[in-house]
Amino acid sequence: MYSLNPQQRKAAQHGRDPLLIIAGAGTGKTETLSHRVAHLIRKGVHPARICLLTFTRRAAAELLRRADAVLRRSTREDGERTLLPTANKVWGGTFHAVAARLLRRYGRSIGVKPTFVIHDLSDSEDLMHLVRQELELAETNRKFPLKNVCMAVYSRRVNAGLRLHDVLASHYPWLREYEEGLKRLFKAYRARKREQNVLDYDDLLVFWRDLLDHPEAGETIRRRFDYVLVDEYQDTNKLQAEILELLRPGGTGLTVVGDDAQSIYSFRAAEVRNILDFPQQFPGTRIIKLEQNYRSTQPILKAANAVISHARERFTKNLWTDRPGGQKPQLVTCEDEDEQNDFLIQAILEHREQGIPLKQQAVLYRSSHHAITLELVLARQRIPFRKFGGRKFVETAHVKDLMAILRLAENPRDVVAAVRVLSLLPGIGVKKALALFKALEDAGGDFRAWRHSRPPAAADDFWPGVIGLMQDLTRASCGDVPAQIHRAAQLYKPLAEQKFDNPIERLQDLEQLELVSGRFRDRATFLAELALDPPESSQAISNEPPADDDYLILSTMHSAKGLEWQAVYVVNAADGAVPAHQATADREQLEEERRLFYVALTRAKTWLYVTFPLERPMRIRGNGCDLARVSRFITDDVRRVMSCRGAGNCCGGRDSARRSGTVF
Repeated sequence: MYSLNPQQRKAAQHGRDPLLIIAGAGTGKTETLSHRVAHLIRKGVHPARICLLTFTRRAAAELLRRADAVLRRSTREDGERTLLPTANKVWGGTFHAVAARLLRRYGRSIGVKPTFVIHDLSDSEDLMHLVRQELELAETNRKFPLKNVCMAVYSRRVNAGLRLHDVLASHYPWLREYEEGLKRLFKAYRARKREQNVLDYDDLLVFWRDLLDHPEAGETIRRRFDYVLVDEYQDTNKLQAEILELLRPGGTGLTVVGDDAQSIYSFRAAEVRNILDFPQQFPGTRIIKLEQNYRSTQPILKAANAVISHARERFTKNLWTDRPGGQKPQLVTCEDEDEQNDFLIQAILEHREQGIPLKQQAVLYRSSHHAITLELVLARQRIPFRKFGGRKFVETAHVKDLMAILRLAENPRDVVAAVRVLSLLPGIGVKKALALFKALEDAGGDFRAWRHSRPPAAADDFWPGVIGLMQDLTRASCGDVPAQIHRAAQLYKPLAEQKFDNPIERLQDLEQLELVSGRFRDRATFLAELALDPPESSQAISNEPPADDDYLILSTMHSAKGLEWQAVYVVNAADGAVPAHQATADREQLEEERRLFYVALTRAKTWLYVTFPLERPMRIRGNGCDLARVSRFITDDVRRVMSCRGAGNCCGGRDSARRSGTVF
C-alpha cells in the first residue's frame, strides 16, 4: 500500500471478516476506502464481485477514480506488463442506483416488472397530489397538509420503519389530527404506483430488501458479491441497515466506514445506532480507528476531542496530527450580536490581509436565522458572500411569503406581492389571484373591496383574516414593524404547516425576523434594507459565481459537513442556539447537537473562533434582551484548551468594524 499510515494500511489490507472503520474527521477515509478496493482487485477479486455503496454518485465516482489511480501506480511500480482489471467494473453507486440495477434484473421474482419507471421527488409529490385530490381530502378537510408535507411523512415512515402514528407523534405532532386521512392517502398512493408500474426512491430500497428476502432471488444476489463496502455508514437509516444484513449475513466480506461522532442527519431518518451497534450485529467484527488527522492543527483537535469526550455513547478515539504549531482556538465573548458581527467583520478582513482569501473562511451557525443580522452587515459593508445549504435567508420561501404580505400592505399596487400572498390560500391559483388583484386595483388599493369577492370554498376559513390583516397593516395605527410581522406570522402559521414539512424551523426564522425588525424605524425602511442588491432573476440566485471571484462562506453546520476552510467562525455559541432550544428536552437529540458542534469545530484547518454573545434578543415579542449562557458543550475542560477573551480585546472595540467603512 502506498502513502497510507499504519492504521489506514491495516484497514485497506483487511481480510474477509466484518470490518468497521471508525474514520475521524479529516483522517483520510476516502483514501483508505479506495485503497481497499484496489487491494482487493490486486489480490484477485474480480471488480464485478465488489459492491461499493455511497450516498452520492459523485462520491462513488471519486472513490473508483482513486482506486484506478492506485492500481495504475502499483502496476507501473511493480513492473508488470499487463494492466490489472480496472475499478470501473465495480458495482459502485448510491444505494438507490444499485437497487434499480438489481430490480431490473431480478425484480420479476417479487412482482416488479423490469420496465418500471422511477419517479424523482418532484414526480412523487405530484402523484401524491393527484391521489389527494381524487380522495377529496382537501374538500373534506380544508387544512389537510399539502403534497410535499404528505410525501415527507410517507418517506420518513418507510425509511425509519415506524408506524404512521409513531412518526406523527415524534416528528409531526401538528399533523396528528390527520392520521386517518394520511392512512387512506398512503394506501391509495401505493396502489396507484402499482397500477402505473412506478417506483419512487423509497420503493427502490423497500423492494431491494424484499428481493433479498426472496429465497431464490436473494441467494442469487448474495452470490454475485464477495465484498460489500459502504461509505458514510453513520448516515444510513434502518431500512438500509436491513438491506446490508440480508446482503451479507454474518458480515463476511462487509466493510463499513463512518464516524459516529459525525452522525447529524436524524431529520432524514439516519440512525446512529446502525454504526454503534455494528459490532453486536456482526459478531467477530474488527474495529480499526483512523485518528491521524490531516486537516487541522493540534490545538484545534484538542478542543474538538474535549467536546466529543462528553458524548454518552461513542467509539473512543482521539484525533491527532503531526502538523507543527498552531494557535489555540479562541472563545470570544461579545456584548451582543452587534458586537459579534463587528468582531467577525474585523477578523475576516484581517485574515484576508494576511493572505487567506474569503473563500477559505467560513461562518458556521446552527440555524439559518442566526445569520440574518450578519447578512445585513455584510451587504452594508459590500463584502461578497455565498450561503451553503440553500438560499440566503431573505430568499427562502417562508421569508419571501411573509415579506410579500408587508410589501402588499406598503404598496397595494404590487401585483407580484399580491399574487404571492393570495396563492398561499388553498384553492387560489394564479388566475383567481389576478382577478382578486384587479378588484383591489379598481378600488384604489382599498382592501375592503375583497369583502365583495367570493373566494374558493377551500379558502373560506382564511379569507376574513386576510382582509382584516391587510386593512390593519395599511393603517397608521397598526404598530411598529415587529408588531406587524407578529400579526402577519399568526395568520401565516397554519398555512406554513400545510405548505412545509419543517414548519417549526421556518416559523422560528420568522420569530428571528420579528426580533431583527425592531432595529428599523418604519416598515418602508425595513423592506428597503432587506431588498438591497436583489438578484436579477430566480436563476441568478442559484448560479455559481465565476471561479476567480472571492467571497465569504456562510453555512449551517449541517451543510458544512465534509468541507474545510483555513479559518472558521462558529457563531452564537449560546445555550438555546447551540444546542438548539427544541433539542434540549430530548436526550438523543441533545447528543446529536453535541455531534453537530463537533462537526463544526473540525471544519477548521488553522484558525478557529467560537463567538458567544452575552445578550440575545428575547424570543417573546418585545424589545428586551435575555442574558445568555455559553453553550453547555463548552465545559471547563474545553475552555482550558481554548483562548478565552472578549471581542473588544480582539478587534479594537465594537466600533472598529463600523469605522472600516466600505471595503469592497
